[in-house]
Amino acid sequence: MRPHYAWVVLAIGTLVVFGSLGLGRFGYTVILPSMQQGLGLDNTGAGALSTANLIGYITLSAIGGALAARYGPRTVIAAGLALVGVGMIFTGTVTGFASAAIWRALTGLGSGASNVPVMALMAAWFASRRRGLASGVAVAGSSVGLIVVGPLVPRILSAYGENGWRVSWFVFGGATLALAVFAYSLLRNRPAEMGLRPAGDDAVGDPPAARPSSPAPLDWGRVYRSWTVWHLGLVYVAFGFSYIIYMTFFTKGLIAQGGYSKEAAGSLFMAMGWISLLCGLIWGTVSDVIGRKGALVIVYLIHAVAFGLFAFWPAPPGFTLSAILFGLAAWSIPAIMAATCGDILGPRLAPAALGFITLFFGLGQAVGPSVAGAMADAAGTFTPAFALAAFVALLGAGSAWMLRPAATAPVAAV
Repeated sequence: MRPHYAWVVLAIGTLVVFGSLGLGRFGYTVILPSMQQGLGLDNTGAGALSTANLIGYITLSAIGGALAARYGPRTVIAAGLALVGVGMIFTGTVTGFASAAIWRALTGLGSGASNVPVMALMAAWFASRRRGLASGVAVAGSSVGLIVVGPLVPRILSAYGENGWRVSWFVFGGATLALAVFAYSLLRNRPAEMGLRPAGDDAVGDPPAARPSSPAPLDWGRVYRSWTVWHLGLVYVAFGFSYIIYMTFFTKGLIAQGGYSKEAAGSLFMAMGWISLLCGLIWGTVSDVIGRKGALVIVYLIHAVAFGLFAFWPAPPGFTLSAILFGLAAWSIPAIMAATCGDILGPRLAPAALGFITLFFGLGQAVGPSVAGAMADAAGTFTPAFALAAFVALLGAGSAWMLRPAATAPVAAV
């Protein structure tokens, strides 16, 4: 019996997340200290570059989700991933803050156009009872990014010296362009295009037509007038704000406050990636069993403890335990959110819903690094910034607890 093509889509989707976020966003974390030195930036400037990237992400996340809902995810995903690659290549050519901000913003535009639709694509290819699992596997692309960039960037820096950070961006950009071609070749918009039903769908009979002659119009009001969708967005703000502070300044904090070398910091970053490899799968599956609400609350609490440890135990045991805890739950919130959008609105509107709540997530991300960088410069330490991240994660847990259980429980069919 041949494996369902949904598993091919899931594998390619994981690679898309790897290029879009693992390289396009989290590569910045490891490159930052050398790039910051090469461009003469303080922590406020470094945070502002991350903010520029995330403003780009916000701009295209909702639009990319809506375009994917209207025209199909495949083309939007491939075009967005190509934009990520181009943005990273040109980031390697910059000579100052202004040009760096432009190309980091372009990279963010591509990330929003590719990551949001590919996560929502899981709702089309997997039935509800497997949707959390599928979304959880897809977000592991971010973990692969940490595993790759953690040891790779220090080696490039050692080989190319002061130009090593530029070479790193060239390598990341070229790899992502290749992934864009790969994604366009193998992704498909929905199972019906191949005469299939979603994986895990036990219905009998012929699948829906691949191209219905009179498709039903999309009811956009179900997305933008739904209080549940707005509430999810508010919950998502806390994740965007808190985790991006942690990820942006993780390596810099280890070096500046923990006395770590670049290689040692990269090794812990890589270890966090290995630990996080299955976090989305684990917590996505947990959300399939206990409901999305309960899973969100637990994950936010784990994040709060991880960020608090980094702030208040600035020693190798504290840093290590923080990395372990964050890795255990790192990317699970986006996976649960993607599954929840599919539960609430079904596969056709899931990309638009996920894009809409990603606006809230992106707002949190855009504000977080600039605030944290300014706090670090003012205090001379990263402790207040990581403490703020822990507090906001606690707020996220409280907001998730207030979600209506019926709106965040897995449904039997869509």
